[in-house]
Amino acid sequence: MSSRSDSQTALKPTFSTTDVARYCRVSGVQVTRWIKDGKLKCYRYPGGRYKITKGNFKEFLETNNIPIIEEFFESHERVRILIGEDDFDFADSLRQILEERYPEFQIEVVNDGYEALLKMGEFKPDLLILDIKMPKINGLEVCQRLKNNSTLRSIKILAITGNSRTYTREIVIDSGADEYLVKPFESEELFRNIEKLLGKKAVV
Repeated sequence: MSSRSDSQTALKPTFSTTDVARYCRVSGVQVTRWIKDGKLKCYRYPGGRYKITKGNFKEFLETNNIPIIEEFFESHERVRILIGEDDFDFADSLRQILEERYPEFQIEVVNDGYEALLKMGEFKPDLLILDIKMPKINGLEVCQRLKNNSTLRSIKILAITGNSRTYTREIVIDSGADEYLVKPFESEELFRNIEKLLGKKAVV
């Protein structure tokens, strides 16, 4: 059994012991036994939970002549959220809140609009949480560029701002954002908007 928790491993799509048990039609106890016997490789997720990468699970299935259902693996690709926020402390707090609520999601942070646009093509998030007042390229222009890009326009944008007088809901939505939150906001309000925009992808 591997106990690695390095960033490269953690960024891969992962499965819980419950996922594996459901797929193999066995009990969770049996899956844990496979792990302890070294038959199923895994690593420890923060908090002590077992996590199995897509590659390790497929290797286990092949070794034990269990059919591989590709649709199952495709449905477990990790949801990706990119946070664009120039306030480092707020960005860090936001990331922690999301990681606690959605431990299976992949969360990345950038601190200016230019960096956000560069990251979009590489990271390809499902959702961008974007502060509108950003350095280098402001959030309104980021929204406009994304919605005018045929490859990236499907990415959902949740705009946030602490200046609702200048950046009204109408202005922000007209620029291409899908939803709008005014700082300070409650965590539950944030979660509701995320789950509304992601739909079935946000089911945890």
